[in-house]
Amino acid sequence: MSEVWTLAEQHKGQLKSISFELLARGRKLADNLNEKLSSVILGSNINNESLQELILRGADKVYLVEDPTLEHFLVEPYSNIVEYLINKYHPDILIAGATTLGRTLMPYVAIKVNTGLTADCTELEIEELTGNLLQIRPAIGGNILATIKTPKHRPQMATVRPKSIAIPERIEGRQGEILKIDVPSELLKSRTEILGARNAVDEAMGLEDADKIVAGGRGLKKSDNFNLIKELAELLSAAVGASRETVDRGWISYPHQVGLTGKTVSPKLYMAIGISGAIQHLAGMKTSENIVAINNDPDAQIFQVADFGIVGDLFEIVPAIIEELRKRKDS
Repeated sequence: MSEVWTLAEQHKGQLKSISFELLARGRKLADNLNEKLSSVILGSNINNESLQELILRGADKVYLVEDPTLEHFLVEPYSNIVEYLINKYHPDILIAGATTLGRTLMPYVAIKVNTGLTADCTELEIEELTGNLLQIRPAIGGNILATIKTPKHRPQMATVRPKSIAIPERIEGRQGEILKIDVPSELLKSRTEILGARNAVDEAMGLEDADKIVAGGRGLKKSDNFNLIKELAELLSAAVGASRETVDRGWISYPHQVGLTGKTVSPKLYMAIGISGAIQHLAGMKTSENIVAINNDPDAQIFQVADFGIVGDLFEIVPAIIEELRKRKDS
């Protein structure tokens, strides 16, 4: 029986959240096809509780490959092993996160197994009559949504943006199978060696994990006015986000960019200030729990996804909000 596979990711033996997000998408596909859902994880000293968590959140089976050389991601051994697993077990579908690992690994694997790959999908569906995977992603600068499929080659492969879907709930007592796979030692060889690693430090490093984000767009008119966004974010204990155009204009650095070519976020509160709501930006924040939009154009696209909208001059509205927040803080 064919299977739907998701590619789990780990850091120092602990699974990353993208591993569980992919299960939400994979479970829907597997149920539609009446197939099993399996997760593939490569690493070293993977925490057993994390492996069980994959099963509790939807996986029927976990394929585990462990070796000290797999502690850090290197594309040659990782792609060798995934190719080996594909040729041995013949999955129908393989999906991964559009992360540094996924974006690097999946093209290698696609070439090795002679199949297609669609990157940065926003939706995945099953075609009713054929059972093919419909891989839906923005195209032509985000102006259309293209539907792509791989009818003649397997596995069908795609990457999806992190934070684009909620992590599935745990089902206590759910049962599954964990298979530890031994692979030939030559697959572990790499021409690249990791000499060391250090954490990057940036003021926007926590943007993807922030509970609250205040984001500014072209409506701010100039870089100095981003101080309004930063001041409001500080009062709300929020991270600072930005639209692509403000980054392209040099008003703020790229790590703050939210959208198709930036970061995908899903905070409890997302304030979009002076952002019109281009499809590229919406793709990066539309899953936020509460969206508040401030824009002087009542027809701005951002209002189509906003839970609360304020039509007016942001240079009057934002200072008023800041003043009110300061009063509350002082009292």
